[in-house]
Amino acid sequence: MAGNLLQTKLYLPRLRPALIARPQLIERLSQGVHRKLTLVSAPAGFGKTTLISAWITNRERVAWLSLDEGDAEPLRFLTYFVGALRTLFPTIGEEIMATLQSLQLPPIEATMSALLNEIAATAAEFILVLDDYHVIDSQPIDDSLIFLLEHQPPQMHLVITTREDPAFPLARWRARGQMTELRAADLRFSATEAGGFLNQVMGLNLSPAEINALENRTEGWIAGLQMAALSIQGRADTAAFIDAFTGSHRYVLDYLVEEVLQRQPERVRNFLLATSILQQLTGPLCDAITGQEDGAEMLESLERGNLFVVPLDDQRSWYRYHHLFAEVLGAHLFKERPDWVAELHQKASRWYEQNQQPAAAIRHALAAPDFERAANLIEMTYPAMASGFRPATWLGWVHALPDEIVRLRPVLNLGWAYGLLNRGEWTGVDHYLSRAEWSLDPATAADAVVVNEEAFRTLPFNLTNARAYLS
Repeated sequence: MAGNLLQTKLYLPRLRPALIARPQLIERLSQGVHRKLTLVSAPAGFGKTTLISAWITNRERVAWLSLDEGDAEPLRFLTYFVGALRTLFPTIGEEIMATLQSLQLPPIEATMSALLNEIAATAAEFILVLDDYHVIDSQPIDDSLIFLLEHQPPQMHLVITTREDPAFPLARWRARGQMTELRAADLRFSATEAGGFLNQVMGLNLSPAEINALENRTEGWIAGLQMAALSIQGRADTAAFIDAFTGSHRYVLDYLVEEVLQRQPERVRNFLLATSILQQLTGPLCDAITGQEDGAEMLESLERGNLFVVPLDDQRSWYRYHHLFAEVLGAHLFKERPDWVAELHQKASRWYEQNQQPAAAIRHALAAPDFERAANLIEMTYPAMASGFRPATWLGWVHALPDEIVRLRPVLNLGWAYGLLNRGEWTGVDHYLSRAEWSLDPATAADAVVVNEEAFRTLPFNLTNARAYLS
């Protein structure tokens, strides 16, 4: 897997030219760098990633890992974790990376011990940022980081941004003075900061009273302020608009996104809705699903207009929507254009397949849902699964398929059995091996569906090995 790391997950985020300076928060972060952990925990839209990005701009050695749901697989997480460290120390973790390619996940504590020994041998101080840790729902991963933090060398500092507190012994670390915490109350904009953001960054000309009203309505919630500013731009009835919304963050955001979408030209609105299905955005991919040829220009225009797109690389080839914005756009897509959804996912799946990104191709095929296509793609990834690459993820894909499709595919059934064995789960292994063996019976072989001929050719050998392992 080492050669298959998605490099954009390891890039340091790019800062916008215009940002509100937050010197007090930056100072708190800097003062905490000699502790083990900095935890930035707040709901979506409070500027967690932006703040950390601004802070690390002047730090010498920083590694970054942007997490997503797929990283809840311990094998994948550890591989990316080591990969992030290798952006600073290219030779670190070579043996560990080789071990992670094996069929079985090595004991996490042993892996972390080996990694800690290598970190301790480095002289340079550094920071490792784990962004969006709330997507990790894995006790083994939590345990691995607890072990790391309990034994962390002094030259390493870990930063975690998250929407919710991880299952760590935070009270103990807090009592020992081993962590720095920033929470929503710390991150929310003051009236002064809100005024600078609205009038300087977003280009408005609001009075102090209007700024105070917006700050009170949003409780300093940065995403709400940004969306409100987009709604206000060009309006004559600013005061009436500010008085028109109140309520929870989610209610405010839904209301404001609706306002912003209504004000966009139809072409831009359709682009936003169509591309809301994508976790990452690049011009050619957007072109493939919209049928247009100006995806790159559209993304640049959205960034210039502060429409919640986040650049992921220095070249500004890849972007993503702010998570909150993407969620609400997706809801509008399902409400307004439900007939688009399946076709958009199918187009995205084809583009990812053509660009050698099978995991994303499978994800969109399942979302379509185009189960036959998804089954074909999953079957073609069997060799990677069999070599130890993301077995839990692979099993999740197969589990999402209807059983009437899976039962006719011997390669999928063999892979299911091997995936269970990988995880040390014996229940069900014999069942899936028997279903794979069914395809070798001349009386029933004609009903079998095979896409991966190479995997099917080695089926008897792999079945024999699995049976021998069970015995």
